[in-house]
Amino acid sequence: MQKEITIYDIAKQLELSPATVSRALNDHPAINQNTKTLVANKAMEMGYRSNMFASNLRRQRTKTIGVIVPRLDSAFMSTVLSGMEKVANESSYNLIISQSLESVTKEIANAKTMFDSRVDGLLVSLASDTDNLDHFNTFFRKGIPLILFDRVIAQKNCINIVIDNQKAGYDATIHLINQGCKRILHVTGSLKRNVYADRLRGYKLALLEHGLTGGAELERSTNLTRQDGLDLVNYIKSMAIPPDGLFIASDFCAATCITALKQSGFSVPTDIAVVGFNDDPVSLVIDPGLTTIHYPGQEMGEIAAQSLINHLNGLLRLSTTNTILLNHELVVRGSSQRVVSQSTLP
Repeated sequence: MQKEITIYDIAKQLELSPATVSRALNDHPAINQNTKTLVANKAMEMGYRSNMFASNLRRQRTKTIGVIVPRLDSAFMSTVLSGMEKVANESSYNLIISQSLESVTKEIANAKTMFDSRVDGLLVSLASDTDNLDHFNTFFRKGIPLILFDRVIAQKNCINIVIDNQKAGYDATIHLINQGCKRILHVTGSLKRNVYADRLRGYKLALLEHGLTGGAELERSTNLTRQDGLDLVNYIKSMAIPPDGLFIASDFCAATCITALKQSGFSVPTDIAVVGFNDDPVSLVIDPGLTTIHYPGQEMGEIAAQSLINHLNGLLRLSTTNTILLNHELVVRGSSQRVVSQSTLP
């Protein structure tokens, strides 16, 4: 195996001092252009690699940002990461990305890896079973900034970037009510997480305002997987009075459910109107198209990364009490549309 080439090897080949080679490689103004070109060509020829990690450590910066997400196989999370990557690249930062696989145990291990990797800051969306932020105390003690996004816990040491999930859940349910639904079933994820707990609160508020019945029979807490979508149809078929509306907190689960409903003889939206959440690509390819809540993933990723980088560069001081609230939007498609709005009539 060839040994690592150093500036001393280049200096020996060119009969220059190591200091001159170092300055040439760092584009120092005291070195003339001919020497810079000579050194750069020889460095490339010999396979020299600059040790940016060691250089950054001397400056107490690694120019890396850690990112911990629940899962990478999520259309929403992919758009978030795309936004982060865009901003990081523009600011010459690198991302180290890991997934907790919805496990706090894995999240704890990821946090330790990020700390040992000396990341300059951390962006985190929490696992479904995370109860507290104790495993990030090493970051807090060192003054390493932490931003939580999407799935968050209120914490004085970091800011949260979210949408108003309660209002989004309310909007989704009100839409179904406006389409004539009287018996609406809500399918959610782990209620430990703010996103699902808040959507449930919005759903309940909408029912309460319109005097509609809810209760345990019409609330299902699941993992929002494909199998959960299939199991939901079996549950609906077993009910004495099936729902006429479904609000499912995941487009993927909702799309699976729509397919299974149709295979079981239900008409969507005539028998059961369906609303999902996230505006994933699957919402456009399912038939009928899935009504959903547009979740601004790209924007969330960009704002999270830019806020952190601005803080690291001294352009912004992260408040320890603020929540950054992004806008959401109800996107109406065929899966729920029973009532034609007046504006669309001839």
